[in-house]
Amino acid sequence: MLLFFLFSCEGKSKLISIKPDIITESTLNDTDDPAIWVHPTDPSKSIVFGTDKETNGAIYAFDLEGNILANKTIRNIKRPNNVDVGYSFRMNDTLTTDIMVFTEREKQQIRLFSVPEMIPLDNGGFKVFEDAENIESKLPMGIALYKSPKDGLFYAIVSRKYGPKKGYLHQYTLTLDGGRIQTKLVRKFGNFSGKKEIEAIAVDAEMGFIYYSDEGHGIRKYYAEPSKGNEEISCFGRDYFQDDIEGIAIVKMANQNGYLIVSDQQRGQFNLFDRKTNAFVKAVHLSTLETDGCEVVSTPLNDTFNSGLFVAMNNNKNFYFYDLDKILK
Repeated sequence: MLLFFLFSCEGKSKLISIKPDIITESTLNDTDDPAIWVHPTDPSKSIVFGTDKETNGAIYAFDLEGNILANKTIRNIKRPNNVDVGYSFRMNDTLTTDIMVFTEREKQQIRLFSVPEMIPLDNGGFKVFEDAENIESKLPMGIALYKSPKDGLFYAIVSRKYGPKKGYLHQYTLTLDGGRIQTKLVRKFGNFSGKKEIEAIAVDAEMGFIYYSDEGHGIRKYYAEPSKGNEEISCFGRDYFQDDIEGIAIVKMANQNGYLIVSDQQRGQFNLFDRKTNAFVKAVHLSTLETDGCEVVSTPLNDTFNSGLFVAMNNNKNFYFYDLDKILK
């Protein structure tokens, strides 16, 4: 009876609403997906990036007070969808840089910038899904970075608006060749139910897994290393969602403990699953509307976010920031 109460198909969440610590300034169009860059020496100067999904779109940059950082915001992007960040990408024998990637749907490509300098590193963009037979199957949506613990190689895993029931996702290497960064398709993988679409992707690099939301079906799990093959490990969670399964954020704690936090979009709440077992733990209601993307870090950042930061897209042209302990405890 308790499960029925929590996960009834009757509509909105009936859980007690948890209010955000910070609500960002508004974007121009339609927020979708956040990413968090943690400053290497002063966490209080960390930046939250968020996509504004429209033809005249942008990647907005926010400080931890939710203020827009105009000098870090990238504008005039053709419908940016999802965004992710990575650390210590090697540019040469002595130089590394942190990076941000995002999908630019209307140009059928992914973009790559340095962080926090916000310098483009992609010569205008990298095309994706080039062998697709129709335009709808070339439109990128979700993206996540994976840095291999084995050899330090960076990969971008990309989903799209439409795709086949096998090989919906493509995985690309990001490597430096002749002084320029290049992408190379290394595998096509990922089952698709055919029910809705696949957008949200999250990578647990330490444990070696890729998770993605087959929105009308379940959370799918695969190995992140291409050499480990394309067989699905598991598909879980469907019974805990009202309708669309959306953004995935991974809370990484010591000894491989932690949680997957996944948006139950139409119910207006988030479901937590155990990082090791993927068993359901609990649901929380964070007062957001129709959340697509979300992201989390467990690093203390400042007095407001002294246990870490969880960021969720809100369907009012903004993002909500929460101290992580509000969600976990």
